[in-house]
Amino acid sequence: MAQELSQVSTFVESLFKLTRFGNLVIIAFAQYFTARFLIGPQTFTDLHLAILSLSTVCIAAAGYIINDYYDVKIDYINKPERVVIGKQITRRYAILFHVVLSSAGILLGLILSWRIGAVNVFSVFLLWLYSNSLKRLPFVGNLMVAMLTGLSIYVVDLYYGAHSAMVIIYAVFAFFMTLVREIIKDMEDLKGDNTFGCKTLPIVLGMRRTKVIIYAILAIFSATVFALNVLYEALPLQYYVVFLFLPLLWLFYRLLRADMKKDFAWLSAFCKVIMLLGISSMAFI
Repeated sequence: MAQELSQVSTFVESLFKLTRFGNLVIIAFAQYFTARFLIGPQTFTDLHLAILSLSTVCIAAAGYIINDYYDVKIDYINKPERVVIGKQITRRYAILFHVVLSSAGILLGLILSWRIGAVNVFSVFLLWLYSNSLKRLPFVGNLMVAMLTGLSIYVVDLYYGAHSAMVIIYAVFAFFMTLVREIIKDMEDLKGDNTFGCKTLPIVLGMRRTKVIIYAILAIFSATVFALNVLYEALPLQYYVVFLFLPLLWLFYRLLRADMKKDFAWLSAFCKVIMLLGISSMAFI
């Protein structure tokens, strides 16, 4: 009995690891904060919001699974400690979980509205296409993931029909921060990606030119967020200084000095911190 419980515990732990449970919590956290602080406090206890968030989380979890399914060999080089498929969970079960979670996400979306269902079908298809081929192309895969991340924020406004300028600002924020993080992850995973013929930006352009692209994205990002704020919904400058510009300056400084795998791993993690700071700032609006 004890051995069976241990096996079940190990399996559940592996499934949480495979689906990036921490990232799923951040997604749900972002959607609830968007609804509560940018749409209206009445949404926080709305059952429909719970269904919307659960559908998004299911699709994201399915996306992580199919990504790892296609990337097993690459991950054995880049992050061998993170490999789950083929070890704790078989490839057959991985595909089964992907199909079940994707289907659940689409069905939950359709329960809410045909628009949310359509968005979820679109997201499932793009996540599969990304994992199967697009992530091995320069910039295209990065752009795709960033777009889907921004969409996970905007879909809350799409469902409630609030047409909030602040939701658009935060969706743009999520888009740009994810785009930067995805490129940094490609720099971190250079060795494995290069071994298996991927054509990511660091492989095609080299590290130095890729850094220049990130600097340009950060500049465009800062200018865009500031412009949207001025044009649509003016907020006190201290919000941007504390929650955005100071962290971005630190990111810029650390990126300038980064040249080892561990440096890029730190930068990738710090991008998550900036994302959480940005989401948390919703509470002060």
